[in-house]
Amino acid sequence: MGFLNESGLFPASDLEAICWFYRMHGYVLVRGLLTPDLLSRMERECLDLQRKASAGLLPDRHLSRTFPSELDVRANHVWYISELSEAVHTAATSQSLRTIMKSLLGPDCWPGFLGVGGRGVKYQDAHPGRTSLYSRIGWHTDWQAAPSLDIYPKAAFTFHLDATSPQNGFLRVVPGSHQWATPVPHTNINDTPIPQSARLSGGYTNTPPPFPMPLGFEKVRGEVAAYAEAGDTIIHDGFLWHAAARATDDDARRRHIRGSYFSGSIPDLQAAAESIKTAAY
Repeated sequence: MGFLNESGLFPASDLEAICWFYRMHGYVLVRGLLTPDLLSRMERECLDLQRKASAGLLPDRHLSRTFPSELDVRANHVWYISELSEAVHTAATSQSLRTIMKSLLGPDCWPGFLGVGGRGVKYQDAHPGRTSLYSRIGWHTDWQAAPSLDIYPKAAFTFHLDATSPQNGFLRVVPGSHQWATPVPHTNINDTPIPQSARLSGGYTNTPPPFPMPLGFEKVRGEVAAYAEAGDTIIHDGFLWHAAARATDDDARRRHIRGSYFSGSIPDLQAAAESIKTAAY
């Protein structure tokens, strides 16, 4: 398979093209950041940690806050997994990834692996079915998770352990939406209160979105599917509109590892934790 520039897929060595497409569209697909050996080790270590999380054998720090006490389902998340998996830590701190992030965010960007604006580097298993607590997510921007913190701009990376498709779910994005001044939602699908200190909007310009962001999973004008192969990395901007589609096959699996780099101010971790408690998403 060749590299389809019009689809945003580039080899890790083509830094100029990666930066060009990312700045224009707000996301990019990168192939070659993960070697086959590293991908294999990541999968083995993540599956082992997922089994331990499902059995309640990991400290609470690494368990989802929505994980049920009866422990009768397969865990969807392992938070701060780079602290437990040597392979994930290697991938998330690799020179190749850091070079891309510095090119996108500037030389002083920093990894948000301490829980700033999220749960560190996290493993996610978006399997569907009745026993799953995470199979899709509605429209949002990452900025809406911490609208009170001066930690942006941000670029999130997703290492895909599985190829994505309509069968097992995929990333939905609105190219160019990172340029809009997206308002912080004062109502949201999670019924989560918005911090009084939240900024009114986030984006690279003062141009308002041409239409409101849906609170759920509705079709959005201009959206595209960002499909990945196993081993690919998707990098997306913190201001980009995106969502994740649910799998159509209840036996399908979609596993990936997510983390972020930031270029804003490093906040006090206590203040960050309080802000994230009242995040929009």
